[in-house]
Amino acid sequence: MGKVLVTGAAGFIGFHLAKQLLAHGHDVAGLDNLNDYYDVTLKTARLRLLEENPRFRFIMADLVDRAAMERLFAEGGFQVVVHLAAQAGVRHSLTNPHAYVDSNLVGFLNVLEGCRNHQVRHLVFASSSSVYGANTSTPFSVHHNVDHPVSLYAATKKANELMAHSYASLYGLPTTGLRFFTVYGPWGRPDMAYFSFTKAILAGQPIDVFNNGRMQRDFTYIDDVVEGVVRVMDRIPSPDPSWNGARPDPGTSYAPYRIYNIGNNRPVELLYFIEVLEECLGKKAVKNLLPMQAGDVPATCADVDDLMRDVGFKPATGIEEGVGQFVAWYRAYYGVKMAPAAG
Repeated sequence: MGKVLVTGAAGFIGFHLAKQLLAHGHDVAGLDNLNDYYDVTLKTARLRLLEENPRFRFIMADLVDRAAMERLFAEGGFQVVVHLAAQAGVRHSLTNPHAYVDSNLVGFLNVLEGCRNHQVRHLVFASSSSVYGANTSTPFSVHHNVDHPVSLYAATKKANELMAHSYASLYGLPTTGLRFFTVYGPWGRPDMAYFSFTKAILAGQPIDVFNNGRMQRDFTYIDDVVEGVVRVMDRIPSPDPSWNGARPDPGTSYAPYRIYNIGNNRPVELLYFIEVLEECLGKKAVKNLLPMQAGDVPATCADVDDLMRDVGFKPATGIEEGVGQFVAWYRAYYGVKMAPAAG
């Protein structure tokens, strides 16, 4: 695999991926701008763990800084790039749209240019289940059309897929896009519902539960996501000889380009997820049931047949185990003791 660049290395998925690659003996350069979209101390705590390994090198830089990105690629000698850095969050995109254009579009172009100009063997980049937008046919397949996003965040992720395909087509740059489905687990993002629910429940505060808790999400445990990414990194895409422009398949291409879903393939209703969280915390939630928010979709479910066929892997961690692991980490990290048993 050679030298690997992981962008967003201080982020949730980037941290776990870098940790796994280092454990496998790879040299990893991790880029991050440590922005304050959420708690920076959590990001720096992740980085401290990574920096304990001498094979890890941290680069403090912003994707939008074109000169810095050009220097990074010119000096890096990267064989594989895993691009995870992005402005995340569906709801945040409703109020801060310019942040998404800067990071997710301009920043991604700088990554593509770096890969093109410096002979990167494989670019793997994060897309999102959000691209399925107004689609209601489940499970969501990479072979479905995804031209109806319902948030700007989703539109930028769809744009990333289109930009990556154009570089694969024009320059023969092998690119693989990964549509992640509601990733959760230890060291997670505080802006995600399960994280904020945990904080509120422990504090005895009510939680806002949208769509009256009837939303279904394909919750995918972080270790499964990382395993999928690592396997895909090793599988450099090649052109699909059966691709037909008269009946274009969105999931493959005449160019060295592929798209995969990484999801648990077992959607869970939000109310049940909260029940599991309550069980693990030993405390009931005070639920404030609300209607659906703008930009949300009622259900997600990943078709992972292509992932299984091509890399032999399917996420399988159940939420009972995954939520338990998250709660154990949360208690340890924030120093929250178990509630005394009722007697």
